Amino acid sequence: MGNKNKTISFRVNEDAFETLREIAEERDISLSAVFRDYVDTLVAHDGQVQVVPEHELEEMGSGDGEESFPPTVEVPKSFIREHERLELEADHLREQLEEHKRYVNYLREQLEDDDEEVIQLEDLDAGETDEPSFRLG
Repeated sequence: MGNKNKTISFRVNEDAFETLREIAEERDISLSAVFRDYVDTLVAHDGQVQVVPEHELEEMGSGDGEESFPPTVEVPKSFIREHERLELEADHLREQLEEHKRYVNYLREQLEDDDEEVIQLEDLDAGETDEPSFRLG
């Protein structure tokens, strides 16, 4: 048929509820989103999830050689410098693009505002003498 959402309800004491509400406010999400995140994590890890307060997590991560949470990765300085260089180059190219767009718009406005009559050389008839003639050179 399809994937239908089901509703789960359970009771928690008032202190636990307040704690969960504070967590939701800290993360700027709804209380139901906190539960959905927990359930999604629980399902993704086949029920092998343990909820630990942050202060206990910090104590667990230090001392016994385990990696801390959240995991950290060292990035070479050359990678960071290259990334910054590319960001600066991208900003410069964006500025150039904006400048070219402004110039094209300026030229279009000049073309539209140009009310001068354009005379094509092919349209000039050399045989007519009633108009003044011009000499180039």
